[in-house]
Amino acid sequence: MIIAALLEVQRVSQKKKKQKPSRRAVLTVNVEEIDQIIDKAGQEPLNQDECKHLRNTVHAMAAQLQKQHRTTEKSKELFGGEADPVEASTTDKDGGGSESDSGIKNENGGESDKASPEARPTRRGGRGRNGAADYTGATIVPVPCKEVTPKSLCPGCIKGKVYEKLPCPPLIRITGMPPIQATVYQLQSLRCNLCGQLYTADPPQDIGEEKYDQSVPAMVGVLKYGSGMPFTRIEKLQNQMGIPLPAGTQCDLINEAALKLMHVGEELNRLAAQAEVLTFDDTVARILDDVERPETQDEDRTGLKTTGIVAEVGDRKISLFVTGPQHAGENIGDLLRQREKDLPPVVGMADALACNNPKIPPGVVLLLSNCLTHGRRQFVDIFENFPNECRHVIEQLGLVYLHDEEARDRGLSPEERLSLHLQKSAPVMGELKGWMEAQLADKKTEPNSELGKAIKYFLKRWDRLTLFLRHPGSPLDSNVVERALKKAILNRKNAYFYKTQHGARVGDLFMTLIHTCELNGINPFDYLYQVLRHAAEAQACPAAWLPWNFHLQLHPVSE
Repeated sequence: MIIAALLEVQRVSQKKKKQKPSRRAVLTVNVEEIDQIIDKAGQEPLNQDECKHLRNTVHAMAAQLQKQHRTTEKSKELFGGEADPVEASTTDKDGGGSESDSGIKNENGGESDKASPEARPTRRGGRGRNGAADYTGATIVPVPCKEVTPKSLCPGCIKGKVYEKLPCPPLIRITGMPPIQATVYQLQSLRCNLCGQLYTADPPQDIGEEKYDQSVPAMVGVLKYGSGMPFTRIEKLQNQMGIPLPAGTQCDLINEAALKLMHVGEELNRLAAQAEVLTFDDTVARILDDVERPETQDEDRTGLKTTGIVAEVGDRKISLFVTGPQHAGENIGDLLRQREKDLPPVVGMADALACNNPKIPPGVVLLLSNCLTHGRRQFVDIFENFPNECRHVIEQLGLVYLHDEEARDRGLSPEERLSLHLQKSAPVMGELKGWMEAQLADKKTEPNSELGKAIKYFLKRWDRLTLFLRHPGSPLDSNVVERALKKAILNRKNAYFYKTQHGARVGDLFMTLIHTCELNGINPFDYLYQVLRHAAEAQACPAAWLPWNFHLQLHPVSE
């Protein structure tokens, strides 16, 4: 009997596995039927089935059309895993509720015209597949047709001529190779057996005189300071590939390259000082040897920081890194000393830490703004204890970010963006401020509670948190520099520390150049390689060899 019972359990289990997964529910929308129900509602009461069908239809179509409530992944976690309001909550044909990702269908099976294309949730594309256009660094090899040439007679009919049509789908072939490669040239040597004259083959003319090509420090710099691979890990990888590259040799090559790149780095610093917006923040750093500290610094201060700065100069973005004993406010002050006179005020964006308050030099006007995301985080951290109040704040701030996303999608100028925020975001923020003040004034919230402290954090910094409603181009948050600091954090997690302050400066220079290239859509390896190849020209005129215009020096435009 036990065996029979086990066999029965196994049979039921296999039967369940063979069952097909349930198809997602689809709500059929018949516009004429809905019109009839509405007309009937004006004459006599609707029955239960008609009310249910009308309600489900309206709810599903409203969910499709509603796009202003933008829900992030974090918000989904906070709100208990609820579906994104952008996605439709639909019902099946019988009116049963369903919160699946099913779509609204019309009576012919197609998508309902009621849902605009903009309102439909965008699909994730690709799944890791990349088209030929994504391989910007690949070598393109044209392959001509061997049978015919353009404008030649057609071999098939021998009457018409053949012409080029749209190109065929390209073939992509990807090969692997070591990051650093080597070529060994075996020069043949001959000697006369009578007079002893020695004859040696001449080396190829294009191999150069240096053992290490400039592409080597460029690649090592990208691997270490762009991808976080320490010298020792690169050494191990190269040894496995049969092309040794000791860590000490890598360090020497990087130091030599830094001397050739420093002039371009200084030009980026000078240009960043003229920016319209400066976003800055700190992360911890570690240097083993003693560090030279400013004479004005207190002896009690022993900490070391890596300051990240992202400067917006027109449509360009510059990323700067400074590692040392100074915090972000002091480094911003040093940077602004290079700012030219009579320039408009610069917007400074940072979180509300005291060390981020810049020491502004005379003659410079800086409008300091605080990060809205850090203010939002005050409510995210206490959501479990005050779900209703925190949900209200988070949803209101989500509307502000939605308006900013709209301005970005429409490509609005800073003045037009400010006008949009004044029209749409100012009422939202005004209502939010009134709600916060009422929570404390009406004693709905204890001031010393977690919620009270979060509200007081917001109200105390209200002017700095809402600078985007008064000054064109002011950002909402400091997320751009938080992403930039991941470069330094990645390097710190893998290499742990810098040995000397000089090594930290070299790392700052490479991270500055690499991340600036990434922010402007430039291949960092190609840029470093070309600047190192033309080091003398770059030192003579560093402004001509910045990441966004160096290609003009390689391929001058003929007049």
